[in-house]
Amino acid sequence: MTVWDRPEPPTRPVPLDRERIVAAAVALADEGGLEAVSLRKVAARLDAGPMRLYGYISTKEELFDLMVDEVHAEILPEEPPGDWREALRVLAHRTRQATLRHEWLADLLGGRPALGPNALAVTETTLAALDGLADLDTVVRAVETVSAYFTGAIRREIANLRAERATGLSERDWQRASGPHVMRMLATGRFPSLAKFVHDGTEVDAEVSFAVGLDWVLDAVAAKLARPPA
Repeated sequence: MTVWDRPEPPTRPVPLDRERIVAAAVALADEGGLEAVSLRKVAARLDAGPMRLYGYISTKEELFDLMVDEVHAEILPEEPPGDWREALRVLAHRTRQATLRHEWLADLLGGRPALGPNALAVTETTLAALDGLADLDTVVRAVETVSAYFTGAIRREIANLRAERATGLSERDWQRASGPHVMRMLATGRFPSLAKFVHDGTEVDAEVSFAVGLDWVLDAVAAKLARPPA
């Protein structure tokens, strides 16, 4: 029986339910990442005995599932999207925004599909926007392709933010510190394409890079959806 199907135990003297448990776990993760989350620490945050939590959640993995679904409530669009392109764009941007608020989500994106009610609602909204545009396999591949893009882009952005905190160096400070080494390597003449990029390339921030890359992926999806079946 999954955590979604298992009933909660009756309320005891200290008020406790899955909603409170998940809220405490999300707060801990927001403060210190997933490594800061354990059933014992969540129980301490709620001023409850650790064993009480096992009546609601059997494992830390179940707790992570509940946390992911809680954040999917932030990803779910407030209004139905106007068309498939808007649906996928909104999904990508709202996932990015939610992950910037809850960086630990980057460590749980991808893998097996999330099965909580909020996550299922997000999936339903996305698939409904593409319903009838192509055969089911093509629709699924379209969603998977866009999801693969924004998952990778989000993880890269979060990795950079973590690196800044770990090193104390901003992206620009890191570039300055690495500059002498990079210039020496480019001066060897072994990396002409890279040298052109370093000297002539335009630097954009993470939000612009994410949006431009997403548009390119959506253009590719549009071309595939417009192609008549073989």
